[in-house]
Amino acid sequence: MADDRPVPLDEYPVHQVALSMKHVATGDRNAYDRCIFHVLDHQGRALLITGLGVYPNVGVIDAYATLRTGDTLHAVRASDALGDDRMRLTVGPLRIEVAEPLRRIRLHCDDGSLSYDLVWTADFPALWEPHHLQRRGDRLTLEGRRFVQAGSVEGVIRSAEGEFEVTAGGWTGTRDRSWGVRPLPGEEGGRLAEEHPTEGFHWLWCPVRFEDRFLMVIVQEDADGYRTLNDATLVRPGHRDRQLGWPQAEITYRPGTRHPERALVHLGDPRKPRELEVEILSSSPLALGAGYPPADDWQHGTWRGRGWTDRRTYDLTAAHPLAAYGVTDHAARFRLDGRVGHGIFEHGSFGRHDPSGFTDFTSVAP
Repeated sequence: MADDRPVPLDEYPVHQVALSMKHVATGDRNAYDRCIFHVLDHQGRALLITGLGVYPNVGVIDAYATLRTGDTLHAVRASDALGDDRMRLTVGPLRIEVAEPLRRIRLHCDDGSLSYDLVWTADFPALWEPHHLQRRGDRLTLEGRRFVQAGSVEGVIRSAEGEFEVTAGGWTGTRDRSWGVRPLPGEEGGRLAEEHPTEGFHWLWCPVRFEDRFLMVIVQEDADGYRTLNDATLVRPGHRDRQLGWPQAEITYRPGTRHPERALVHLGDPRKPRELEVEILSSSPLALGAGYPPADDWQHGTWRGRGWTDRRTYDLTAAHPLAAYGVTDHAARFRLDGRVGHGIFEHGSFGRHDPSGFTDFTSVAP
């Protein structure tokens, strides 16, 4: 018989439904609650990505960290059975400590192949992203609530390539916090997928930190360019958030690929049209090491037994075919209104996308 006693979080007045905080309000196996952090060097020497997720209806907690330096990607992944203490964000050598909610967070990894001890401090208030819904036929496959935030980071990162001193002036940190329902491996397929095939998917997600402002751009489009997610918001402390209309991106791809080399994003503020220039500094495919689809060595929410830890090193000069069909996070330098900022240019384009001239899954830039 399952142990269904109260858990520590039940002591706090945070309940939303008549259930213990051990349980979520939906019985959908795809329920999730997770975060991702990006820590990037302004010179493009290093890009650290780390995250942690809880999957309450399959009883899994897992975490990962990847570090790109040069053409090498180090990855540490850990998974375990989900316990009762949801405020203890630790899996194997990876740990996240919420020192001050929405303000200061400590990121820690103590592994022989990759280690870091970092303090992430918000420079701007957290910003809600648009409510995210996706369906395959009549089946709700994704419903997510997310917020995004940008800040500074201080501490140290160590790997086989050496040590990086992370300073507030030379590095930027962004993060995304999300929860809801999102497909876990083994869920979507069979007859449903056959009857409702995906023709194409185009995605852009850009949190950008400037010295005195924060910009968030999100675009999701279907194969014909129909936009299912759209937002461009400028945050300035002491000012009302400004909506910048319908962002339109001109992306220059590396010939023979869909790998962006630079971009120009037109922001449609009717009072003052703006152009966001994007210069790619470093890239990390989320299908390598970080557990995002279509990774073939580990994906989020999969049961690996108790106390599982795995370490990988990827040579990014070698061909990794699956990486081309997953989202890639690009550390980037941005320019807007004469200001220089840094952040993430997250991009994925698969299958047909009429506005880009891609005709099918094999189509690439000339």
